[in-house]
Amino acid sequence: MSVDFKAKQREFTDYIRNPVINPAPSDVKPERMAIYRELIFNNIEGFLAGNFPVIRKLLDDKLWFDLAQDFFANHQCKTPYFSEIAQEFLDYLENERDKPNDFPFMLELAHYEWVEMALSIAKEDVSVSQQNLDDLLYSTLQLSPLAWPLVYQFPVQLISPDFLPLTPPEQPTTLVAYRGQGDEVKFMEVNPMTYRLLELIQEHGKISAEACLKQIAEETQHPNPDAIMSGGYQILKDLAEKAVIQIVE
Repeated sequence: MSVDFKAKQREFTDYIRNPVINPAPSDVKPERMAIYRELIFNNIEGFLAGNFPVIRKLLDDKLWFDLAQDFFANHQCKTPYFSEIAQEFLDYLENERDKPNDFPFMLELAHYEWVEMALSIAKEDVSVSQQNLDDLLYSTLQLSPLAWPLVYQFPVQLISPDFLPLTPPEQPTTLVAYRGQGDEVKFMEVNPMTYRLLELIQEHGKISAEACLKQIAEETQHPNPDAIMSGGYQILKDLAEKAVIQIVE
């Protein structure tokens, strides 16, 4: 008897995704299907717990497993790679998850946690050799491909079981995540001026430090542009020393 392989595969995977609403294949022993289901779900759940440890700590076992099960059952992953499942989880939270009782910061916190993993495995390699910073003001700068300016409505870096904000503060949280020496991923909270500097460098691709600081001075209408130039120079120097920005040769 011929078998419709695609139909059989669909029957098999539907049951594994959600055995509550989908019947098990009639020609496979129930105990074997239970093993398949447990192994695959546990792999996915363990990977999510490893990549989103703060979210895991915030949720009790039932809430966490309900979340993992909902993702497992309903999200159609577009990648076969485990390293990309975390990004699929973000897509699920942003576009498919519809649970009013979720923490209001859930998506932002998940993105914050994903950034660390994504930067740690990014294929780009950035030289962190000593750069001559004496002429930084007149140098052309670019953002390191391993440095990501981030802005969140909630202070995601502070969230823990002891701090669960339900409304965002008036001012957004601005951070930069970067991978520097030793391939260690770090997060640094930055003020709005530093964030705007990084944003300008990112928008232009390459821009001189002087032009960048002059634009900041014009945008802020600061009464003392020299203070912006001086303070901005120190900020850029610190960012260059951390390999967040690079001097273009």
